[in-house]
Order: sequence, then C-alpha cells, then structure tokens
Amino acid sequence: MPFGIEALDARLAAGGLRLDALHEIAPATPSLADDACATLLMAGIAARAWGPILWVVHRRDLFAPGLYQAGLSPERVIYAEARDDAELLALMEEGIRHRGLGAVLGEAKRAAMGSTRRLQLAAEGGRTIALLMKRHAREGGDPLAVPSAAITRWRVAAAPSAPLPTRGLAGGIGRARWHLSLARQRGGDPFDLIVEAVDETGRLALPAALVDRPRRQVGAAHATAA
Repeated sequence: MPFGIEALDARLAAGGLRLDALHEIAPATPSLADDACATLLMAGIAARAWGPILWVVHRRDLFAPGLYQAGLSPERVIYAEARDDAELLALMEEGIRHRGLGAVLGEAKRAAMGSTRRLQLAAEGGRTIALLMKRHAREGGDPLAVPSAAITRWRVAAAPSAPLPTRGLAGGIGRARWHLSLARQRGGDPFDLIVEAVDETGRLALPAALVDRPRRQVGAAHATAA
C-alpha cells in the first residue's frame, strides 16, 4: 500500500506498507495531540485498505466523526472491546487469521516480542494489514523501546501548521502537519519527514513548500537520527 508520496514511498524498502505484515505506530509523546495524530494515521491507513476493518480497543473512546474525516466510514468498522493487552493481542491475531478483513487495528501499552511475532506470522501470506498502536505506559517511557517483530515502527507528532494566505487578516491556519518518523524498518533505513495530516480519503500529503524542492534537499532537511 503506497502512500502516494514519492519522498516517502521511495525510502520504504517495500515501496509502501506491506499488506501481509504488522506495522507499529506510537505517539511521539504522551500528549493528547500526539495520541490523536497516531490514531488518525492508523485510521487513514485502514481507510485505504479493502473490505471491513476490525478495531480492538480497551475503552469505547474512539470518536467516529473524527475517523470519518480521516476517510474511515463507520459502516466499515467492527469494534471489539478487550479486558487487557493480552486479550487485545489475541483478538487481533484471530482477526488477522480470518482473512476476511482488510485491516486489523489495536492499541496496547505492552506487547512482548513473542506477541508481535505471532501477529506478524498470522499476517504473512494474506492481505490483512495489521496496525498496532503502542501507547505510552508511563511519562517519559518509549513505547518502541521493547523489541518487536513489526516490519515498520513509526512515531508521529503534531507539528506547527502553515498559515493560510489571508487578505489583510492576522489569522489563518492551514492543514494540520505531522512530524512522521520511521524509527525502524526491515530492509531499510530510518528517516524523518514533515507531512500534512490525512484528508477525507485517508491520504497524507507533502507540504507545498517541500513539493517543489529536489528530493535530496527534502531528505537532508528532515533526516535525523532515529
């Protein structure tokens, strides 16, 4: 599943997100803003998958209108509520093995290497993309510190938005921007990129200020140590 952004897809080993794989997404900080960015990124990816979507949660706190604005229609989503991380991961594995779902999503604070390996093995050979959001277990902790079998591991954070051109007005806020960081990928290098948030079709975009710049300059401007 390519993102449709050359500066992003060209740096992914698979040219996009593998459908038969587990991918992890973590908010860069415990803030509600970064948590929302991670949730919307997952929703945007799921929106572009085929078929129905299974989303496993601990609490019924997902805001359906917000997911709809990221391209994920409510009628496509099946929700399952888990008591704890262990049950959540088990439900995700069962959903992936079903082979009748376009995407399986879950949100956990703890997922050991063995659990993520089971999810990855369940996904291999199919077309059900698995997305696991790693929440912050405590202030200052790194959700991606624990080893994982995920093919890609991402961090996302809110970034300053560009002001809209105005006619004599002081205000004006452009499309939300995210700092997207690929912390690890199998067969490729980590990288950072500033992108515009997912739209109503679930797609990211490259900020206009970067579109006209050569790819080498874009990479140099945003590449940082993972």
